[in-house]
Amino acid sequence: MGTPIHSFFQHFSRQSFGRFVFSFYLCFLTLAHQYLYIMRMLPLALMGMCSATCLAQQNRPNVILIVADDLGYGDLSCYGAHRVSTPAVDRLAQSGVLFTDAHAAASTSTPSRYGLLTGSLPCRKPNTNVAQGNAGMIISPDQYTLADVFRSQGYATAAIGKWHLGLGSTTAQQDWNGQLDQHPGDLGFDYSYIMAATADRVPCVFIEDGHVVNYDPSAPIEVSYQKRFPDVPTYHETPIDQFKQRSSHGHDYAVVNGIGRIGWMKGGGKALWQDEHLADSIVDRALGFIDKHQSEPFFMYLATNDVHVPRYPSDRFRGKSPMGVRGDVIMQFDWTVEQVTRRLQQLGLDKNTLIILTSDNGPILDDGYDDKSEELVGDHRPGGIYRGAKYSAYEAGSIVPFIVSWPGHVPQGKKSDAMITQMDFVATMAKLVGADIPEGQAPDSRNYLKTWMGKSSKSVPYCITMAQNRSLHVRSKRWKYIHPCNGPEMIQWGPKVETGYKKIPQLFDMKSDPGETTNVADLHPKIVKQMADVLEQISEKY
Repeated sequence: MGTPIHSFFQHFSRQSFGRFVFSFYLCFLTLAHQYLYIMRMLPLALMGMCSATCLAQQNRPNVILIVADDLGYGDLSCYGAHRVSTPAVDRLAQSGVLFTDAHAAASTSTPSRYGLLTGSLPCRKPNTNVAQGNAGMIISPDQYTLADVFRSQGYATAAIGKWHLGLGSTTAQQDWNGQLDQHPGDLGFDYSYIMAATADRVPCVFIEDGHVVNYDPSAPIEVSYQKRFPDVPTYHETPIDQFKQRSSHGHDYAVVNGIGRIGWMKGGGKALWQDEHLADSIVDRALGFIDKHQSEPFFMYLATNDVHVPRYPSDRFRGKSPMGVRGDVIMQFDWTVEQVTRRLQQLGLDKNTLIILTSDNGPILDDGYDDKSEELVGDHRPGGIYRGAKYSAYEAGSIVPFIVSWPGHVPQGKKSDAMITQMDFVATMAKLVGADIPEGQAPDSRNYLKTWMGKSSKSVPYCITMAQNRSLHVRSKRWKYIHPCNGPEMIQWGPKVETGYKKIPQLFDMKSDPGETTNVADLHPKIVKQMADVLEQISEKY
């Protein structure tokens, strides 16, 4: 039954005015009903939008970047090694894409990691040489980093393991007994549990969010790279029976836990790490971070100490490899990978986690400790078919293993010969998560997401790498150009490494001569000029 008002307008509907008013009334009723419908459905629509947004957030992949230390191109069984087995890494490769032509930004750790995390070539900044343990923080807090990419998109972020990019605002002025005034928290990392530099450099303590872990107030920490502490015995004053591992060259400053180090250190007490527990400590914090953030997207930069010197593995791995302790710590690195991937499976996160595994630079055998790495290597070739090693301008110094795994999104068991570079991490990950890189930041990083995900075979046009003496070389897919520079043919302080330094241009055809045996610069002057022009364009920017 109609309302009285409805009957009133029906009575007058035969008249034109009535028809007008009646039409107006019908329009009013229609709009009113639509308004009521919208108001009733709006909460449901908003809930649906929220659900869609939450679902999109849940579907964003977690990202774990595993960076080994001094792990060579030929040190993994999935890359052809036969004297050491790495089943966990092999399974990762079988579930994803294994790259055969991936490059670090440098053949040493500090500049390599700087380039990876900032997307800026290390040659652009003067203090990106191998850092001492009391170096000030090399990445500026106002620089955009790989962690910022993820943090800007709501990811929880962490840096766990080796750091080697300086801490504190001023070199040699850190407060190791209090709060460091600059640390990874100033570079986009919500959480950090790190070694200040390397295992062979003091201070030999872990640092969590800017504080020394297990700080012992009865043993305040002092660190120096300039002078010894008179009341602390040096390497040469320490009785032989107190050493866990002897040095072969260098590493004769302080002795911590029975191992000689670079630099002098006093104190530490309960905070001092035990070298055989380094991997366990790093894995424990990594798994803890995964557990804590399993319900939200996270990014973890997991930088292991393996395979850097001093190589002092857990008792679980000691003596397990025919190559001695260097083989043992490769197995220990594989164990780390296994622990991480197993935890992801246990939590049901494996299908939505992108894992990228690589190394900071090429391998080295004797790097300062008498660990029999040279004597026991046999026919194992840590650098694969390539010439050189860590520190070198030759290829083995900077070509690195690189594996990308993301079930359902990356082809399984694929090998890609596309040339890629770690310099592209910032831009490629920004594309993955939809982040915008601020203008002027990450100037040398390019988006190669399709290549990294195995959906394209497109190579970068070139990659630039810095050797130990800061000399530069350029790789295209076919050619390798080493710029003329001064320097000895062999590393001078102990390692048996060809540097690749010459005063003349060097050009190698990597397609026909991957071992860099024949310099063909005189035969291809146009190629030499093109490569040199690339470096000149870069040098104009810094």
